[in-house]
Amino acid sequence: MWASGLLELRIDVQLPPSEVEKELDAINRRLHRPGDALYDLPTLDINFPGLKFRYRVADGEHYIYVEDVKRACLAGYTIFNRLIELNRRQDKHLRATHSKYAPPYQRRGIATAIYRWWLDGGHSLISGARQSSGAHALWRSLGKQYELVYVDLREKKLCCLGSRVSSRVREDLHTRMLLVGSGQNLHDLAEKTGMTMHAD
Repeated sequence: MWASGLLELRIDVQLPPSEVEKELDAINRRLHRPGDALYDLPTLDINFPGLKFRYRVADGEHYIYVEDVKRACLAGYTIFNRLIELNRRQDKHLRATHSKYAPPYQRRGIATAIYRWWLDGGHSLISGARQSSGAHALWRSLGKQYELVYVDLREKKLCCLGSRVSSRVREDLHTRMLLVGSGQNLHDLAEKTGMTMHAD
């Protein structure tokens, strides 16, 4: 696990529940407002009882809005977003994640189901500079079924550091985690992205 000092530096900003619910309510209204860009979005085939997963792609970023059908509210959303730290070649193959869910829907495996949908589709993920402790735990859990390695990202260059690194390396802000999508392998992904396979 990351050291406490790292978590202080790299922890994602957590908004108060009231602010999260306010944002989700505003998005939910858009999802049901005829003429809005979010109105009547297609749904994904993700099996999760009581929930509907609406899908949108905009500017290369993938948005998944999770509706609680019975309560007619938005449980939260996950975005597979682009990272400005990546170059064009890397951007074709890697997305970072950002998720926000109302408290009643946290720790229920919703984000896990969405991440699995993405990875099972053959897409790979790279972590951002900051993660919540919950997101970090989720990545570690997914790493038991998908190939997980640490990478160094700086000056738009990727270098694979392997599946195990020292606590000092883990604490470095340039160190990220990378999950390889199903049907892919690390060496092919390295060739596609120009990632070197060992530290200089």
